[in-house]
Amino acid sequence: MASADKRKKDVADEDDDDEKTQSEAPGKKRSLLPIILVVAVVVLLLAGGGAAAYFFLMQGQAPAAVKTAPAQAKPKAVVFWPMDPFIVNLLDNDGERYLKVVMQIELADVRMLEEAKTLNPRLRDTILDLLSSKAYKEMMDPLGKQRLREEIILRMNAILNSPNGKVLKVYFTEFVIQ
Repeated sequence: MASADKRKKDVADEDDDDEKTQSEAPGKKRSLLPIILVVAVVVLLLAGGGAAAYFFLMQGQAPAAVKTAPAQAKPKAVVFWPMDPFIVNLLDNDGERYLKVVMQIELADVRMLEEAKTLNPRLRDTILDLLSSKAYKEMMDPLGKQRLREEIILRMNAILNSPNGKVLKVYFTEFVIQ
């Protein structure tokens, strides 16, 4: 009896093994096919998107590069005119103080340089009058120096009154108060 039960059990185990192998084999084929299809679709989408992006970006860049080259004009050369130093007495009741200023003038055009050199005595006189009218406290303040720059620009442009351009900026290369 024991051997009969054992045989039934062995036969049942073989049937289970056959069912497992039969169910696993077709199951693997079915589960592998959808994965392969999904991977293939994803790869095709990525490749198509990459190709589309490449063509759109490269097509958009080529005309832009061509357009920017002619649009860029030669930058104007900056023209600086170094002026001789100015030494003036400041308005101060506490004692005698003087101001030494060395400046460079930025001009809008090279043609203005000759005109400015021609009118140099008038320009220097105007700047000397302006500098000597300033007080010590006014020159020690950064805003006072900025106002001084603006006043110099206004006075120089009024004298030059040139169709070639104007004075753009004033740069103090030395500014000493003693």
